[in-house]
Amino acid sequence: MTMTQTVEILDSRRLNLNFEVPREIPMGRAQVEIKVIPFVKKEEKAANGETPHTDRLLSLLSGVGKVNIDEIRDERLAKHLK
Repeated sequence: MTMTQTVEILDSRRLNLNFEVPREIPMGRAQVEIKVIPFVKKEEKAANGETPHTDRLLSLLSGVGKVNIDEIRDERLAKHLK
């Protein structure tokens, strides 16, 4: 079962999380995992628009098939900017 809660991270970097556990979960000990995935806006990713590491890595794949580096970059970014 996956439970998701969107929170705002403040300057203190402290989170006060409150999850209500569904009744289907039995009482007793349980392991809880927390995964932080920041929501980054496109304009915040690279202030100057340059991505040298990504460009270098993508250039390795640019010759594979009939896909160019811009198409690879657009497809990769589309997954993260939905």
